[in-house]
Amino acid sequence: METVNEILFQQQPRRLLSAWPEETVLAATQRMVENGVGALLIMDGERLVGIFTERDVLRRVVAEERLPSEVRVGDVMSGDVACCTRDTSIDEVENLMRQQRIRHIPVVDEIGTVTGILSIGDVNAYRTSKQEVQI
Repeated sequence: METVNEILFQQQPRRLLSAWPEETVLAATQRMVENGVGALLIMDGERLVGIFTERDVLRRVVAEERLPSEVRVGDVMSGDVACCTRDTSIDEVENLMRQQRIRHIPVVDEIGTVTGILSIGDVNAYRTSKQEVQI
């Protein structure tokens, strides 16, 4: 069974990028642009409290004509975060992403500490590289 751990093992080590709920949307989106990412983990200390994505910006800031410099991330983030573990099968992660229509999923350990994050792009790249090897 192929697991999330296999994808994380193949990735270049990368820093987990986060924001805090009181941060402005402007500051958070600037960090996303600077780092070329589509999502930030929203942390309260060491505890994951949400995820802030490009979709959140479009739907809850731009579409509602709110000022990014005034809106707080905690007011527009997605709070009910689907997570997986390193032992979760890649098939399960794909199904979860498809069913919940999400593109990013935090990876947590047995006590809920975030140890990584996967994007649908990471999963697709892994699948493609496996197919190339088989061909």
